[in-house]
Parts: sequence; structure tokens; C-alpha cells
Amino acid sequence: MNQQRSIIFSLVIILTAALLPVTVSAQKIPASEKAALKLKEDSMQKFSVNMVLAPEAADRFRSDSLFTRTFVRALQSPNSFYYPFDSLNISKLYSPDSSFRIFTWQLKKDEYVIMQKGAIQMRTTNGKLKLYPLFDASMFTKNPNDSVRNRFNWIGAIYYKIIQKENQGKKYYTLLGFDDFSVASNKKWIDVLSFDAAGEPVFGATKFSFERDTAKRAAVNRFSIEYKKEAKAYLNYDADLDLIIVDHLISESDEPARKSTYVPDGDYEAFKWEKGRWIHETKQFTQKLKNGEFPRPAMILGEDGKADEKALEEASRRNYERAQKAKKDAEKKKKP
Repeated sequence: MNQQRSIIFSLVIILTAALLPVTVSAQKIPASEKAALKLKEDSMQKFSVNMVLAPEAADRFRSDSLFTRTFVRALQSPNSFYYPFDSLNISKLYSPDSSFRIFTWQLKKDEYVIMQKGAIQMRTTNGKLKLYPLFDASMFTKNPNDSVRNRFNWIGAIYYKIIQKENQGKKYYTLLGFDDFSVASNKKWIDVLSFDAAGEPVFGATKFSFERDTAKRAAVNRFSIEYKKEAKAYLNYDADLDLIIVDHLISESDEPARKSTYVPDGDYEAFKWEKGRWIHETKQFTQKLKNGEFPRPAMILGEDGKADEKALEEASRRNYERAQKAKKDAEKKKKP
């Protein structure tokens, strides 16, 4: 049951609001091409599910191979940038300025190895395909926060949000993503995407500063949180506040070295964009928020494929109660 719940939760299929290029420019695709794309999409839909949910590893790898080859052929259709591929069981996000879209998904080798895969499709004036495949190097990286990377050594994640910012005339796209990291824990990432002079994607930049923290630490190229597999940690962008809000995590068993014991404690931190950097702010909220008052990036999917918000809220409540109990137990241990 835990394995099934993990697989279901790892399907972070987030619907983006950036559908403007699809709805406005769909007429650029001739009816005959739309019909052909729909046929390819129908065949890919099953592959996109099986590459995650098939019980045998061989079936998952075969489905991923078939999906990737068919997907690339579909993207080679003229003006495919404007075709939404809504039925595919992968993440699909348009940038706020509609200059590109990014696809991400995952392939589960076994309980211990889950690889992220992806591609960036650029919008082109002639409608021809310009595609940058992404290759996950996470499993070969000891310190993924310390480096700027290209598409060949990408730190993989399933992206659910893109935030566009600009500094000194250069555009930066902040990516929020989910990583089904290990048997015992998940991760969520904040990364920064930009494009170099040759148009190649660049991941990471020293844009995450902790200069206002009491305990000083160096700026990093990307930021992540790691937490208990069964926990649900918030990490999302609030457009009204113009902040990336992050759950404050504690070890529920008072074992800070074990990230797999981390759960939210009801407090929140944040990153605020100032002068071209995301500045970390501790204790963003002095009072605890009720479940449902804050945007949630992850959804638990029910058997019907729809988001089970009630299940997510109930899980969040349990996590909070466990965190509060852990706090009280730790305080009792400290008393003479």
C-alpha cells in the first residue's frame, strides 16, 4: 500500500494557467495536423501512464522509450508548440512570456532509483521544432546546490510552477519542482533557468541569498527541502505577496541529521525577489495558517484521477499534530 501511495503521489501533474498560447494560437495548426497530433497523443497517453505505474521495470522502460520516440515525432509537426497534449500524464508548463514550454516526467527503475526526464521546446517564428532534451545527473551529484549546470547535467525535478523575473535586462525563470527522491523522503526544488548567448538553457545561479539569516551561510545556486515520504510540505509562489513560501520543517523524532524524519511544524519561511536575487526570510508568518489557506503545489490523485484535496488536508493536519507532539516531547527531554 505504501508503494502504491508513493507512486500515486509522485504523479505531480499540475495544470498550468499559462494556456494563452494554446488558446490564442491553436488556429496556426491545420485541421489535418491537429488530427494527426491527436492520434499520436492517444497512443502516447497509455505509455505516459505505464512508464510510472506498470508493475514491472521492463514494462516501464519500454513504455518510456516508446513515449519518448512518439513524442519527439509529434513535436516535429509544424507549430506543435501550440498543441497542448492535455491528456499526457506528464507535467507541461509554458513560460509566462510564452517563449518556451518545459515538459518533465519521471521513470522509476526500482524502489531506490527514480530518474527525472524532460525537454524544453522553444517557440519559433517559422513553427519548426527547436527542442532541448534534459538529462538528469542527480544520482551522480553529491552537492547539487553548488553549481551552475547545462541540460546535460540537469538536477531533475517534475516542475509545477514557473516564475518570470528580470534583472539588468536579462530574464530569469524560477522553477518550482518535485522530486520523488528516495524510499524514505521526497524533495522540492527551487531552481533558476536562463538562456546563454547561444540560446542554450542554463540551470542555476547564485540567486538564493541568506544574508538576513541569523546564522549566516553562503548563497547557493538552487534551493531544496527534503522531508518525510508521507509528509506534505508546501513550497509554492504567492503572486499577491510576490513571495515563494516554504514550509518550515523539523525532525519529528528529534533527529536533525535524518531528513526522512522532517515534517512541517506550521510555520513558514519565504524567498523575496530583491535586486535580482531571492532573499531568504525566516519566520514569514507569526501565526499559523489553517489548512487550505495557502496554495498547494502537490495533489493526491484518487482512483478517478482527480485531486483528492480532502486527503491532502487530512494528511497535512496529521503531519502538523505529529510535529507539535515532537516539539513537546523534545522539551520534556530537556527538562531536568
